[in-house]
Amino acid sequence: MRPFLGVNRCFCGSARVNGCNWVLYVSLEGVIEQNKEAYYLALRHTQGTIRTDAPNWQPWLEFFLRSLAEQVRRLEKKVERERLVLASLPGLSLQIVECAREHGRVTMGEAIHLTGASPNTLKQHFRNLVERGDLNQHGSGCGIWYELR
Repeated sequence: MRPFLGVNRCFCGSARVNGCNWVLYVSLEGVIEQNKEAYYLALRHTQGTIRTDAPNWQPWLEFFLRSLAEQVRRLEKKVERERLVLASLPGLSLQIVECAREHGRVTMGEAIHLTGASPNTLKQHFRNLVERGDLNQHGSGCGIWYELR
């Protein structure tokens, strides 16, 4: 049984950097999956009292709140890793990554429009971002586009 089956089970940290929005995702389902035994135990204790005059929500609420705290901890770690990665990028590369993050993908034309940099300079930044593993390249020639890895 999943009490929150229809509820969004993700927690996102968002930021606005240089005019671009981006979101990191951390799944609550992953936290619950790793604590399955405690999940079922808390659920069983609460379900056992649910149809009584004094249902005991405490076991389930404690499990759920501990899970949320773990989810927040994971997101904080992820945000810190992302901050360190982004801090190591040159400004132009950072603009490219932020644009890809905001729009889901970025093309050379969009990068030229966004940054005002020359195509040759941008090609080198795109090449470095692909080699670093920050972006995936799709297509060829004039149809090339990039997305976050």
